[in-house]
Amino acid sequence: MKPIGYWLNRTDKALTHYMNDMLAGFGLTRIAWQVLNVIQDTPDVHDTEVRSILAANADLATLTEAVDAVLADGWATRPAPDRLTLTPDGRRRLNEVAVRVDAFRELSMTGIALDEYHTAVRVLERMCHNLEGPAGGGR
Repeated sequence: MKPIGYWLNRTDKALTHYMNDMLAGFGLTRIAWQVLNVIQDTPDVHDTEVRSILAANADLATLTEAVDAVLADGWATRPAPDRLTLTPDGRRRLNEVAVRVDAFRELSMTGIALDEYHTAVRVLERMCHNLEGPAGGGR
């Protein structure tokens, strides 16, 4: 059996590759889609909050590029300096994207029971807490 790190890396690459291909028709990447979800969940969100929420998903340059892309493509706008909100068209288009994302989630969960998924997430969460907490050096 291959170690968990192998499967974590391979799964993340597979998720990113599949999502980037699927989202390309909307002019998005996985990271840009994640930025849009943060903006949708927190209207008038501050740029630094978007970066903080998604810090584990991408580096600062990639996140900045994604924010710039969603602004340039009319998905989001700035109601005030350093603030982001979805445009009406961005909200409509994000609803269209959600249909594809739901199909992607269904495909990725084929043969996996919901309780198995929840167990996997809880195990990974505990591993992160173990390694990032005081016992793991607080990194």
